[in-house]
Amino acid sequence: MDFVEGEILAFDKPYRWTSFDVVGKARWILCHHLGVKKLKVGHTGTLDPLATGVVVVCTGKKTKLIEQLQYDTKEYVAMLQLGATTPSFDLEKDIDATYPTEHIDRALIDEVIPTFLGEQWQVPPMFSAVKVDGKRAYKLARQGEQVELKPKLLVIDEIEVLGFDKEKMQLELRIVCSKGTYIRALARDIGERLHSGAHLIALRRTGVGDIRVEDCMDMEQFEKLVYETKSV
Repeated sequence: MDFVEGEILAFDKPYRWTSFDVVGKARWILCHHLGVKKLKVGHTGTLDPLATGVVVVCTGKKTKLIEQLQYDTKEYVAMLQLGATTPSFDLEKDIDATYPTEHIDRALIDEVIPTFLGEQWQVPPMFSAVKVDGKRAYKLARQGEQVELKPKLLVIDEIEVLGFDKEKMQLELRIVCSKGTYIRALARDIGERLHSGAHLIALRRTGVGDIRVEDCMDMEQFEKLVYETKSV
């Protein structure tokens, strides 16, 4: 493999790591083992710290493909907690409101979930990397500022119920969607359409384009690969 000329790599991002953590660690491993001071390395799509799964990383001249690769379709498996919301729409923030769930059953879920197929207008989460007047929305949110974010058009190609635990009020979904889809915001919208509330409690990105999470490396495997490449 020629990492300087350029490679496209796929990592299984650990829980609590940012996508930039993945890029930074990969760059350090490459520079350390290849004996270079600088190397272009970048990712093709941010994945939230509380999510795990596929992060695609480009090195060297292949970083020129990043913008193109960002448009690859994404697949996720998400677990939603129904009946409660948080300001961040996930577990980053504590629950701020609870809602009735007695009316929610599998029949209602099977009626509501298909309504999210196709083109959707989605308002991004306030706790997101969306820029508002040059500043990241999450930074403004953490400063206590309220900013109105504009809805964005996206496409949900597939949405499938994998399981529903009525006792715990937890809903598991598989989602195939376009660039720019916030699964946290989708959880919020599903909660509202169920006449209740919801937030994300687990998220795994299982695919990006043709790349499956089963084919991804962890950092230990990557370091071994780089070491073996150098030794050839």
